[in-house]
Amino acid sequence: MKLLLTAAALLLAPAAQAQVAAASVPNSFDRPAAATPAPARAAAPAATAQAAPAAPVSATPANARSEEVLREIIGGAQAGTMPYALMTEDLAGKVRAQEATVLPLLRGFGAVQALDFTGSQSGADMFAVVFANASTEWIIGMDEAGKVAALLFRPAQASTAP
Repeated sequence: MKLLLTAAALLLAPAAQAQVAAASVPNSFDRPAAATPAPARAAAPAATAQAAPAAPVSATPANARSEEVLREIIGGAQAGTMPYALMTEDLAGKVRAQEATVLPLLRGFGAVQALDFTGSQSGADMFAVVFANASTEWIIGMDEAGKVAALLFRPAQASTAP
């Protein structure tokens, strides 16, 4: 599991990494939670800041090709040949650096049994992917040229619904 989380963290696009360094970013995998106001500052009550609310989750894909491209990336990885032509140069470089770890990991998941769109948020599409040996959640974001600029996966989280 630790290896999977490490692989997922390393596939983040640099823009997402920059956001994390600048401020806290809502967890795009989870549904938006109610905004919690920041504690009031005694010295400047008028300057009280609130955390930015998470972008709403849409039931419509941000990119009509995201499912097709995600299937191609997973299939290529499991076949041992990552389809780098689908990715931006920056993301391809990051994935290449982790190929020795990521490819065996994805092959170990087994065959894809289900790939379901779960929503889009902030221009990226989210998918639940069930493999023979693992359940995962994926985020895929495309740039204006149609290249994959962000790709992230993690183990599926247990449902918090009652």
